[in-house]
Amino acid sequence: MKAADAPAAKQERTMTEQTDHWETPQKILVILAHPDDPEFFCGGTLAQWARAGHEITYVLLTCGDKGFNPATHANMTPETLCGIRYEEQQNAAKVIGAKSVHFLDRADGYLTPDLDLRRDVVRAIRQHKPDILVTCDPQTLFAPYGINHPDHRAAGQVVLDAVFPAAGNLAFFPELIAEGYPPHMPKEVWCSLTTQANTTIDVTKTWQIKLDAILQHKSQIADVEKFLERMKSRHTEDSTDENPRYEEKFRVVKYK
Repeated sequence: MKAADAPAAKQERTMTEQTDHWETPQKILVILAHPDDPEFFCGGTLAQWARAGHEITYVLLTCGDKGFNPATHANMTPETLCGIRYEEQQNAAKVIGAKSVHFLDRADGYLTPDLDLRRDVVRAIRQHKPDILVTCDPQTLFAPYGINHPDHRAAGQVVLDAVFPAAGNLAFFPELIAEGYPPHMPKEVWCSLTTQANTTIDVTKTWQIKLDAILQHKSQIADVEKFLERMKSRHTEDSTDENPRYEEKFRVVKYK
């Protein structure tokens, strides 16, 4: 595709602290790898958006069925955990205020941004027709918890590859047209879990909602008290434990 054919994108590097800049309710589609990724990566922002009247839909690429330690969960199986995590994610989404949750049921831990998965993501974008698309930054190799999970990076990569050039272009995946999914292009893409942020959201008011949502993922939290203490410490450097302020950062790309 020629550069002249590409949709114009804006990637301003100015930092903002607004909840949003939208004058009307937006359809927001969140596409990430695992249950609990939406809440951990951007739960405070999603909670703000839901309370501002925006419609939020989750599409998760896996059910996270490998998210357990066999040494401490000897009787757990991937099949059992998958069912548990379906329910946990539905409960967490209700706390956030999301409208619905969908799973593509790809193999946890084995995600690759290949053409087959890209087609599925393009289908999801065309099906849900979001104004705003939320994913994660595929370039983040290191995260606050250590090495970033390869599924996170693969999810971010395949979503960005699906957005451009495929989702809004009639010539890509024409078989989806036959399925009833014409081209659709989101107006904005918000990449969470990024080290290249150009947008900062103050989520102090919804931080507790974020925590309440994460706590629905009981299978993933071994020690609740230690978890809460760790999350409490993530306040901004210019605030204190007694008067904390919390932020979530994104790399936002806007299309005309």
